[in-house]
Amino acid sequence: MVEKFKTLPDNVKQFVGLITVTVVVILFFTILNNIFGGGDELIAKMKAEEERIAQERKLNEVISKLPSGILVAYDGTENHRLTDEIYESVCKVTKLIPQRAVMGANLINYKAFQIYTNNGNLIKETFVKWENDKCFAGFTLEGPLDDGTIETITVSGEALSFLSTGIDTRVYYIKNF
Repeated sequence: MVEKFKTLPDNVKQFVGLITVTVVVILFFTILNNIFGGGDELIAKMKAEEERIAQERKLNEVISKLPSGILVAYDGTENHRLTDEIYESVCKVTKLIPQRAVMGANLINYKAFQIYTNNGNLIKETFVKWENDKCFAGFTLEGPLDDGTIETITVSGEALSFLSTGIDTRVYYIKNF
């Protein structure tokens, strides 16, 4: 077999060598893919991330068209009234909860007020989420109560109004009663 191969013309030998190298490379990457895998998962994650980015761009476009000032989801004020669709969009794109909204929500919850005051106004985590056709905002506080015990508390409620700065939106009022 080896003697027959040696007698073949050079261009045939080179072609057989090319095919051999190609087969070895394909087998090598097939083995690596089987060992490390994750190709389908990675593609799914990349598609999900691309969809999230596209959705965020759409939402940011909606936000940039809103007037600056207080935006509300209800009638009865002179502030800009959001439609249900835009209210949902604003909720989904909002990430900031300023101190004004935190202090307003803390007035109703005495333990939260104690922790917030005693821990130097530190907020562990904030969240804004769309759930059951309503926008909910909240924050988690961790720190000492007046008696010295350490406690973690989450204060949340319906975000009824937002503040539009023209660049971003912030929760303006949290109804937590």
